[in-house]
Parts: sequence; structure tokens; C-alpha cells
Amino acid sequence: MLFAEHGVGGTSLQMIAERIGVTKAAVYHQYNTKAEIIRAVAEAELDRLEMVLDEADAEGDAARKRDAVIIGVVDLAVERRRQVGTLLNDPVIARMYSKDERLLRVLGRLDQLVMGPDAGPGSALETAMLTAAISGAVIHPLVAHQKDDILRSELVRLVRRLLSLPV
Repeated sequence: MLFAEHGVGGTSLQMIAERIGVTKAAVYHQYNTKAEIIRAVAEAELDRLEMVLDEADAEGDAARKRDAVIIGVVDLAVERRRQVGTLLNDPVIARMYSKDERLLRVLGRLDQLVMGPDAGPGSALETAMLTAAISGAVIHPLVAHQKDDILRSELVRLVRRLLSLPV
């Protein structure tokens, strides 16, 4: 993914066209601006997160929902290491999405599923720190060589520990 390699600001439409093997005009035919491409990529990732939340929400009680969310979010982060780091840390994307209604709604659902329906006013910050820790860990140089299955199990264990859940 070019955005992961060069950042959003360092990726041109010409680079995108060359990577997918079409002309720059063909890219413009599908997307009017680079911002539209960024939005399409970010929306696809948000769709993946929303699927995890939908699956978790279908579980029985709050504890099972939370566990399904933890496993699902860790799985997504590990599976999509490079994309996750770019999407969460790129300043262009952060500006575009800082007040996005869909993103805020999805993150609110994430917070409710992780922290429970009776979570206090500080739960949003706790969820933000938790998701930042997960996304930061999967792209950290200390674990870049780590096999996905080991990284997954260790992250799930650590998240449960951070939330004071049975490991």
C-alpha cells in the first residue's frame, strides 16, 4: 500500500496510477481527488471494524461481547499492520476524520462494547489508549519480526490484563 510506504502526503496520483497499472486519467475518471481515494481506503478499513463490532454485538452477555471485540480488533490490527499504522497516525487522515460522524459513531460502539454499558465518563479515553496501544504495538520495530499468531495471542493476553480481565 503506497500510503503505508510514503504516507498520504508523499503519495501522488501518478504513483497510485503506476502501482495499479493504469493511467493517471483513469484514476481521475474513478476519483476526482486524492482525498476521495483516501476516504475510500479509510472507509474500507472502517467497514472491517464495523463488521467486528457487529459480530461481537451478536454475542450473548457483555463479557462475551467484550471478549469478541478484543479478539476481533487485535486480529484486524495484526492482519492489517501496515494499513492500521498509516490510517491512525497520518496527519492528513487525522484531519479528514477528526469530526467524521460515522467514525465517531463506530468508535462510540467500540467504547461501549469494550468498557460495557455502564462505563463511566472516562471510558472513551481508556478505549482510545487501548486502541492506540494495540495499533502502536503491531507496527513497533521490536515486534516487526514477530509471527502473526504469537503477536495475536500476546496482544489479547495483554489487553485482557490491562482491562483487569481473566487472562
